[in-house]
Amino acid sequence: MTPARWPPGWVRAAETRALLAALAAAGIEARFVGGAVRDSLLGRPSRAIDDIDIATPAPPQAVIDALAAADIRTVPTGLAHGTVTAIFAAARVPRRFEITTLRRDVATDGRHAVVAFDADWAGDAARRDFTINAIYLAPDGTLFDPVGGRDDIKARRVRFVGDPAQRLVEDVLRLLRYYRFEARFGSGAGDPAARAACRDAIPRLPTLSPERVWRELSGLLAAPAPLRAVELMREDGVLAAILPEADRIDRLAALLALRVADPLLRLAALVSVDGAGAAALAERLRLSRAERDRLAGLAPPWPVDPAGDERTQRRALYRLGAGRYRDLALLLAAEGAIERPRLRRMVAWAAEWTEPVFPIDGHDVAALGIPEGPEVGRLLAVVRRWWEDGDFTAGRDDCLARLRAAAGR
Repeated sequence: MTPARWPPGWVRAAETRALLAALAAAGIEARFVGGAVRDSLLGRPSRAIDDIDIATPAPPQAVIDALAAADIRTVPTGLAHGTVTAIFAAARVPRRFEITTLRRDVATDGRHAVVAFDADWAGDAARRDFTINAIYLAPDGTLFDPVGGRDDIKARRVRFVGDPAQRLVEDVLRLLRYYRFEARFGSGAGDPAARAACRDAIPRLPTLSPERVWRELSGLLAAPAPLRAVELMREDGVLAAILPEADRIDRLAALLALRVADPLLRLAALVSVDGAGAAALAERLRLSRAERDRLAGLAPPWPVDPAGDERTQRRALYRLGAGRYRDLALLLAAEGAIERPRLRRMVAWAAEWTEPVFPIDGHDVAALGIPEGPEVGRLLAVVRRWWEDGDFTAGRDDCLARLRAAAGR
């Protein structure tokens, strides 16, 4: 299964040719490997591939010297693991090339490895995570597939390289990566050996950092069709271990049917939490402040009346903002509380919404002789409520009149 146009465009790109020429001038052999090769075999456009992994028998210092001789900038991003990054920031399509020496694991602690740089190509392939990530591409377009990755791509099968249990002993993060890869590249059936090893490794999941857990989970939820992988995680006990709040797979399925691709909105549909529970979940997963606030704002009870008239919807739009209003409408539809025609109308209202500007501010209150303090905020709130109740139609003069009345002037 090789695309008709081969090798892919990113191999033929000027910066790639320059890098390969610099290595070849120093007598260094290089082959592409990993996601760039896998995604190209799957037909992903070349312009969408910006992180490219290269494997080489040469030690890191030899790579650095060869690229320096060609005035190619390098960053020693992982010398302990044999990795040097070459950066072509000025290229038409900016790309990063991670060049790593062939290696084998000497010792592992379940997350990180001590490596030796004396492996051959077969040994390097044997230590990789999944067969579809262990396909090598030579600069001339020749493919080397020592562990059957091309057949697995064709069959939409995600398999660990070698013994799944050993791969998880080396790095338990691969447990979550397995389900993320299943969501993106699998058929949905799952590999029995991989799933059995993942079930056995669940007790080691607490050793992972929350940030790593969320990165893998959000990557899974961002997949075009993540539902079956989530169901596999539930069946295997993984979902309960990392996300015990996730008991609304039915609501996630309904949201996916609405073609919603947003991973955080998908998370909100999947979990059963109120505002406090959402805040606790965000803290546990170490979400960013923006993610935390958004997740809490998507938790029930949802402050939208889908049956209300247009005036009611405009008030909800003003108070919630168009983005949150739209998200809540989608969640209500996934819950079964809104029919499709009504949802389309609410989404259209959100898209068309222009927030009205409240015509007065604190300076207008001060102009009445009212000193700075809580009374200023109270009076503005009184007038703002009246302005909202009037469907935002009152102009500045009417609002000032209402302010004077509220202030007893």
